[in-house]
Amino acid sequence: MDKPFSVLVTGGAGYIGSHAVLALLDAGWRVAVIDNLVTGFRWAVPAAARFYEGDICDEALVASIIADEGIGAIMHFAGSVVVPESVTNPLKYYHNNTAKTRSLLASAVQGGVKHVIFSSTAATYGIPDETPVREDMPTVPINPYGMSKLMTEAMLKDVAFAHPLNYCALRYFNVAGADPQGRSGQSTAGATHLIKVAGEAALGKRPEVAVFGTDYATPDGTGVRDYIHVSDLADAHLHALDTLIADPATSHVMNCGYGRGFSVLEVLDSVDRVSGQTIVRRMEPRRPGDPDALIADNRRILATTPWRPKYEDLDLIVAHALAWERHLSEKA
Repeated sequence: MDKPFSVLVTGGAGYIGSHAVLALLDAGWRVAVIDNLVTGFRWAVPAAARFYEGDICDEALVASIIADEGIGAIMHFAGSVVVPESVTNPLKYYHNNTAKTRSLLASAVQGGVKHVIFSSTAATYGIPDETPVREDMPTVPINPYGMSKLMTEAMLKDVAFAHPLNYCALRYFNVAGADPQGRSGQSTAGATHLIKVAGEAALGKRPEVAVFGTDYATPDGTGVRDYIHVSDLADAHLHALDTLIADPATSHVMNCGYGRGFSVLEVLDSVDRVSGQTIVRRMEPRRPGDPDALIADNRRILATTPWRPKYEDLDLIVAHALAWERHLSEKA
């Protein structure tokens, strides 16, 4: 069936954005991408998507893309994502993640865009009092990254109240893995994601992996996180879009995770199993602000949309991540 409009993907040359572009194209959507290529890669955008190199705060450019491409929905991934950097350079995060989104929303309202899907984060919860974490629990970010995303959620709520636009803010937990077909993956140099770092160590790109904290209130003393496959996350965006279209009067905030967690040591054991290598672990003190465990209560997205995970297996996530890491080694 023909799709009713085109979708603009901001940050579509980045890790999660490029997977969303692939999912949209696979589902028959017409796609345009805007990315300033500061952290994204031009090669990550498939030829089937229209690509615009530029910034989301360039309102004239965004307005022209919305008009020329017939954009009816925006999937918004563009932004800065390194939590420690947000602490040392908060103004960068409030500029890139909050102020620039204000410009994007102005262009969307002016251009008559009806639906926005926003790349939010579990960092909006800060250090939750309990886990799994529900969407109705307090949002008390402990770093500028989380606050910049929560401020954007507040903007979306206010804009949706004032204009004929609805939105879905998807709060991601720990995103990992790579496209099962090998078309995209986590490519950023110096990435801090555990599975990415461990994959580099397994392939000899790093001598060891630092384990930050061994005294958490968890079964093995290391931090527990909810790891979601990036392709399942991309699929969640498609279901969110269908949900927004089906009921234009309603907006949503939904967690994206599997509802179960793995410790740092369990992840490293998985990488050992899948790679056939033994990663050297270097025990370090815990980092300030890291919760013992952060696991999604995902009942809302399961009840609201038909989304069901396809890659809910840690070894499979690791296998896809390692395959992509080997691909990057071959390209280098």
